[in-house]
Amino acid sequence: MKTRTFSENRQECLDRLRRLGWNDHFEQLAADETLDPARVARVLSAQRDLFLVTDGRDERLCAPSGTMRHRHRDYPVTGDWVLVDEGVVRRVLRRRNTLSRGEAGSRGRQEGAAQREQPIAANIDTVFVVCGLDRDYNPRRIERYLALVHNCAMTPVIVLTKADLHASPEPFRDEVETAAFGVDVVLTSTRDARGVDELHAYLSEGRTVSMIGSSGAGKSTLANMLHGSRVQATGAVSASVGKGRHTTTSRELIAMPRGGLLMDNPGIREIAFSQGGDGLDATFSDIRELAESCRFADCSHRREPGCAVIQAVETGVLSQARLDNYRKMQRELDYVRARSEKSANCVERERWKDVAMEIKRMHKRKKR
Repeated sequence: MKTRTFSENRQECLDRLRRLGWNDHFEQLAADETLDPARVARVLSAQRDLFLVTDGRDERLCAPSGTMRHRHRDYPVTGDWVLVDEGVVRRVLRRRNTLSRGEAGSRGRQEGAAQREQPIAANIDTVFVVCGLDRDYNPRRIERYLALVHNCAMTPVIVLTKADLHASPEPFRDEVETAAFGVDVVLTSTRDARGVDELHAYLSEGRTVSMIGSSGAGKSTLANMLHGSRVQATGAVSASVGKGRHTTTSRELIAMPRGGLLMDNPGIREIAFSQGGDGLDATFSDIRELAESCRFADCSHRREPGCAVIQAVETGVLSQARLDNYRKMQRELDYVRARSEKSANCVERERWKDVAMEIKRMHKRKKR
């Protein structure tokens, strides 16, 4: 029997990792830090003190290291790449990106703006923004999701589920395409598997897709349809209030038969921002382009003369509801940025305070 060489074993290990999403970014990271790929695994599901990880061949439950448990920083989330030794997660590899939102219940005085960041997933290629064509349908909420995804520097795709509820669902898609410039919009239906082939194009081997949306939007049903079997529990939407239950209670990466990994997420009730970014400009590119024609460079698009944005609303080119949503999110992101800058200044002041105290102690020692 031929003995396998070290390079052959390493190549086999890398091939397994690539099927899980390992790419050139992480390959370079591993080379720079001389990491052994045999120690690398990906987090399929993250609980509070337990992680389900896989190296592409075996799945196992691992616990966080003592250092990681006490620091409460760089804690693994679903989608992370980690270093594992003897059933213990020792370290989280530097993330390519992080899908995060404001932690529920941590909002400050400014409506909609959160004080603490809650990572949802890491190392994601595409985010499916899932919205049902029932009572869940809300273009303004879709805009908030898009701003959140763009802020995290990820690529969104809008998935409109339950298309079979309407004889002609195309007007919904047209409306969303108008509000989401440059973003792909896919209509889906479980009755005739509509949209499956379009979505599978994002789930090629080695690519990771995360789904976000409200409870009852049809994320778990969509996961089952794309997988071709029942891999996620589903629940009925209340007929009286039109709200769904949290049938998905944890985030889990699901390996798809045709390749790629899909992450279902519990329904999001609060779409709060926790970080600044270019999400607003990307989501409202039409308003940004209109603003370039305003008379004043610092136009707030409220009462200034010669405002191209207000003129677009008056002529019906831009809806008032879209502009109001833009203003609301702008206030929230301004608040987030202000808090971030204030926090940075506080840290700097504390640092110089420590330096000043050390200088005083040095002077006292010299006088003695």
